[in-house]
Amino acid sequence: MPNRRRFLVTIITVVLQASCWTVRRTHAQNLGARASEFVKSIGDKLVAVVNGSESEREKRAKLTAIIDDAVDVDGVAQFCLGRFWRSASADQQRNYITLFHQVLVNNITSKLGDYRGVRFTLGRTQQRDDSTVVSTVVERPNNPPTNVDWIISNAAGGPKIVDVIAEGTSLRLTQRQDYASYLSRNNNSIDALINAMRQQVGHAG
Repeated sequence: MPNRRRFLVTIITVVLQASCWTVRRTHAQNLGARASEFVKSIGDKLVAVVNGSESEREKRAKLTAIIDDAVDVDGVAQFCLGRFWRSASADQQRNYITLFHQVLVNNITSKLGDYRGVRFTLGRTQQRDDSTVVSTVVERPNNPPTNVDWIISNAAGGPKIVDVIAEGTSLRLTQRQDYASYLSRNNNSIDALINAMRQQVGHAG
């Protein structure tokens, strides 16, 4: 009887473990499918704007709306400032976030002409910790294809882009290193960084 009981307990444990694994796998598959659909939707919108016939001003407005909707701008901004975020005052944090958003939009819209005729294709998705990696191939006329991975997080309750990795280079990590380098050359002054960002977006002073 004890042996039979142990056998039943073993069977139940195996079944429960298999069920948990199936639930986790199904959850990961659902997140992957959701992230892939999200990237396709955002990619289609970006391509439509870039290849559209609107003026640069109209394209900028549309791209700003897409970025606001698709990117976790606040989260990316905090990541890029790194350890300096905690030492910044509330006013500095607010000014930095506002300027970071403007810099992000400027960096994208300044290259609109370079991306005319762009198209992209979806690749595989991978679950990585609390985020999903959606691989794509971006193609531009007269340029070799570029492998671009979109890092999608669901931490905020819905899918948001938290990083873009182009040919193995993380854009947010590169920006974080640039900011850290600038701060180290300027006595770790957050105000100096904010002023430099103001100048970058054309609002010096």
